[in-house]
Amino acid sequence: MRNTIEEEVLKRVLPSDEERRDVLAMGQRLIQTVGEVAGVPAMMTGSVARGTWVRGDKDIDIFMLFPTEISREELQEKGLAAAYGVVEKFQGTSEEKYAEHPYLKAIIEGYDVDLVPCYHVASTAEMKCAVDRTPFHTRYMLDHIGSLREDVLLLKQFTKGGGVYGSDHMTGGFSGYLCELLILAYGGFTQFIEAASKFRFGEVVDIEGYYPDKKSIRKIFPEPLIVIDPTDKNRNVAAALTPTRFSEFMELARDYCAAPHECYFIPDAPTTMSKQDFAAMLEKRGTAMLALSFKTPGYVPDTVVPQLRKTMESVKTQLAAEEFPVHRAEVSMGPDHCIIIFELLAATLPKIIVREGPPVWVHENADKFVEKYLGQKDNAGPWIAGDRYFTEVERKYTNAADLLKDSPKLFTASLGKHVRLSMEDGYDVLSGEEIWSIEFAGFLSAYFARRSHAVRKLRTIQDI
Repeated sequence: MRNTIEEEVLKRVLPSDEERRDVLAMGQRLIQTVGEVAGVPAMMTGSVARGTWVRGDKDIDIFMLFPTEISREELQEKGLAAAYGVVEKFQGTSEEKYAEHPYLKAIIEGYDVDLVPCYHVASTAEMKCAVDRTPFHTRYMLDHIGSLREDVLLLKQFTKGGGVYGSDHMTGGFSGYLCELLILAYGGFTQFIEAASKFRFGEVVDIEGYYPDKKSIRKIFPEPLIVIDPTDKNRNVAAALTPTRFSEFMELARDYCAAPHECYFIPDAPTTMSKQDFAAMLEKRGTAMLALSFKTPGYVPDTVVPQLRKTMESVKTQLAAEEFPVHRAEVSMGPDHCIIIFELLAATLPKIIVREGPPVWVHENADKFVEKYLGQKDNAGPWIAGDRYFTEVERKYTNAADLLKDSPKLFTASLGKHVRLSMEDGYDVLSGEEIWSIEFAGFLSAYFARRSHAVRKLRTIQDI
């Protein structure tokens, strides 16, 4: 049974009858236009099609269903041509995006419209590309969600309020389809939140009972939450949910069950910081911050963000190998530039470093080590400590920024493909106040204010 807080939330998030009528009418017009332009059927997918969208959302997904006989190249060519034709008919604007294959992201009469080509397959067993699965999600939920739509809206708003909504790689949270399946599996918002407050890693949901037991499922899927796709038993719908976001959600559910409050349904207001505040924060922390900055590759965030993180981890390894201790590192993808920041406990090191040699009793290697460093005049060594030789040598990089500026060295790291190409066209190494820009003022503010979302909610409640 819903409490009064949840009833009030529903009043705010339920679309009005007028909004429902307008959105659905727009979807039908788009579907009809696809047929006129491309001569193929189309269907509306996503939350709009399933009646589970939150008031004010303007996203409409149209999947254009092409025959399976055409090649992947034809699908891309004809799909884009059809999408451009639809946008032209409505005199909208559009931009090509790239996921598994190109599609159009358009703005048409105030709606954000994705026009996606896919194959018209009879079952997910016949899929030729990943997007072929999406229409089956819509059909399944239309057949099963029934009276639980309002509960879905509550869970969506709860995850949005908690900052864990969105299955994109930057967020790593809950998708709309995942929210729908969880409500369907547990029978309502209250039941699910109470169960989630007691979750542990390895939770399993198998609505269709594809597998004999949870143990067999855990052997196949390693993720912290496993929700078997009712339309494809080989897919975990929660695969994009990171361990961090799953843990944050469990904390949110636990705290909400203990003391329900409307703030759990309200997203935190975005914050920003001035250049002066940024400089003051760096001085207060006493750390050194460096950043790699380069032009944003022309691909969707779900393609670029994993590459940014891969690059970040690889460069962190390079810095650690040169004894520059990284306190924290983060990535951000802006419309024009990407940055990878490294907050260091020390950005400068002494000129000398102690190098460990072989054991004295490993004669051949020991003799080579002594011979190599015997001629040093300004540095100590070689000497023996315990059973090994040691010597002092000159450090190649006494400043972490010099390492990052050494592009031949930097490019030996394992960089993401598109990130590497962008950086090869040029990148900047920024230090301290140079890192601040309007483009990343919000990101930097969030970096310094980092705390779990449930802790933020508790602080909000305390301040009321």
